[in-house]
Amino acid sequence: MFESFQFADLLPYIAVGLAAQIVDGALGMAFGVISSTLLVSVLGVPPATASAGVHIVECFTTGISGISHALHRNVNWRLFARLLVPGVIGGVTGAYLLSNIDAELTRPFVMAYLAGVGIYLLIRGIRFPPRREREPAVVEPLGLAGGFLDAAGGGGWGPIVTSNLLVQGAQPRTTIGSVNTAEFFVTLSISITFLLSLGVEAFTVAVIGLLIGGVIAAPFGALVAKRVPARALLVMVGIVLTATSVYALARALA
Repeated sequence: MFESFQFADLLPYIAVGLAAQIVDGALGMAFGVISSTLLVSVLGVPPATASAGVHIVECFTTGISGISHALHRNVNWRLFARLLVPGVIGGVTGAYLLSNIDAELTRPFVMAYLAGVGIYLLIRGIRFPPRREREPAVVEPLGLAGGFLDAAGGGGWGPIVTSNLLVQGAQPRTTIGSVNTAEFFVTLSISITFLLSLGVEAFTVAVIGLLIGGVIAAPFGALVAKRVPARALLVMVGIVLTATSVYALARALA
C-alpha cells in the first residue's frame, strides 16, 4: 500500500493539507471541499477513497482545531449540541451510501448550490451588517444535511452548515468555532463507517501528506478566527466557498 514512495511524493499533499486546514480553521469550512476536489478532479482518486482519506485526516485536524476553538472561547455549546446528533446520523448514512453507490451524479448540484451561497455571503459581507445578529432557527436539519453531503460528496459540512447559519444571522466567530468543534464527532463517525466498508483501501499516501500538513496548520485557524473582524470573515467565507465550488462544478461538468 505504501511501498516505494519518497518523501517528495508527500510534499504536494502536505501543502494542500496546510492551506486547506488554515482556511477551514479560520472560516469553518473548505478542508474537505479543497482536498476532495484536488484528489478526485486533479489526481484521479476514486470518490469513495478520496472521501474516506480526507475524513481520516480530519479526525485529527478537527480534533485539534476544536480544542483550539474551545480554548479561545469561540464555541457556543448550545449550538454545538443541536448540531451533533443530526450531523452524526447524516454522516453515517452518507458514508454508507457512497461506499455502495456512485455519488458523482449529485456533485454538480451540490457545488452549484454552494457557489450560490458563497456569492450571497460575499455580498452580505460587503454590506455587513445588513441586520442584527440573531439566534438561528433552523439548526438540526442543517446538521443532518451537512453530515450526509459531507460524507457523500467528500466535503460540505462547513460550507452547508456554517454558511446557512451565517445566512440566518448567527454570530460569525462562535458559529465557526461551534461548527468546527462538532465536525470532529461527525468526521469520526464517517471515518469509522468508511473503514468498516472499505477496509485498508482508505489509507493512501495522500492521507499521510494531508495529515502532516493539516495537523501543523490546525492550531492557527482558531487564532485567525478570533482576531479577524466579522465583516472580513464573511467576505473570506464568500470568496473561498464560491471559488472552490465553481472550480469543482466546472471539473464535474467537464
